[in-house]
Amino acid sequence: MIKNYALKNLLLIAAGSLLFAITSCKKDSKTQVTPGDEIAKPKTLGFYETNVNSHRILMMAVSKIGSQSMGYKLVFDTGSGGMVIDANGILPASMITADGFTFSGDSTVVNGITVTKQTSQVVYGDDNNTMDTVYGNLAYADVTVGDANGNIVVKHMPFFLYYKAINNKGFQFGAHSFDVLGVSSEYDITFTSGEYITSPFSYYDPGKGLLRGFKMAALGLSHFSDAGTYVPALTLGLTNADINSGFSVVQLLYLNGDGYIPVMPGLIGVSNDNIAAEMLFDTGTSPYSFIMEPNAPPGQIFTLVTNNRVSISTSTGFNYGYDVSDHQNLTLVENPATSGTGISVFGLDFFIENEYMLDFTDHMVGIKTAR
Repeated sequence: MIKNYALKNLLLIAAGSLLFAITSCKKDSKTQVTPGDEIAKPKTLGFYETNVNSHRILMMAVSKIGSQSMGYKLVFDTGSGGMVIDANGILPASMITADGFTFSGDSTVVNGITVTKQTSQVVYGDDNNTMDTVYGNLAYADVTVGDANGNIVVKHMPFFLYYKAINNKGFQFGAHSFDVLGVSSEYDITFTSGEYITSPFSYYDPGKGLLRGFKMAALGLSHFSDAGTYVPALTLGLTNADINSGFSVVQLLYLNGDGYIPVMPGLIGVSNDNIAAEMLFDTGTSPYSFIMEPNAPPGQIFTLVTNNRVSISTSTGFNYGYDVSDHQNLTLVENPATSGTGISVFGLDFFIENEYMLDFTDHMVGIKTAR
């Protein structure tokens, strides 16, 4: 099973406490420009739609960090915030040990990358039984997200540079096993100094007349391949027309230390039961989706059988349903006490037929079904 990079262990979030629903969004005052000023055009970036071990996964290139060019592709993840990348091949091997980076002083600069002494860790996994911990340091650099097909440069961007990743049984993963481009507005990695990292796109200024944020077109199924097919399906920089183009939009609240977690309230229908839910739509989770059912027996995980119907509705009018099959929309049901989180996660298959939008300026998330 592809590792579910984006399911943060959100044990401290009380259901229903995060969000306010809104039915319309007018942002004219924030996107007006003086007559004569040139309005910027949104920037298009692309995904590599890839099959890995017969499962779909979405990748995005990072082609340069500091002064060093590279050819890495990172898991594109709407369920976590911040770029996380292995130091192997980026820093000299002599600097990297199993216990951390070796250098003197509070920071050092290597190949245009500032590595600080500030350390942290981030935990990924399906539930409390499958937690993988990644250890590293806060770093800064100019980062080129994308490649020759389309890219942006984010100046002096904070990111998490890691030196090891281990599971809860002590197994150490190979280099670059947890390279993630987390584009959520949440703060997955914080430091004792109070600093944090979040979506690279939140640091990018799209230009006059545009809001900081992005939208994703529905992916479809035709482009996924073993080699990875480039598809220009992401647009950076939002307009009023984007936000008011039929997205069901939720206003996000700030949660101290965690930022703006893009969770939407609503109902999940399974086997004629409606479950009150907070839902995260997460490109980094594949091949399964995870439904939290408070009435499910603790300690057990149930797989929905083929042809089982799942419906999703939000408080802002979004309605969508899917049928479980052998190769698509695989879905697990578990008690929040088993998983360690009350948030239901709909994975990459949700994005096959649905569009997604995240507004960093006004802290909103939106979804709609492609027409």
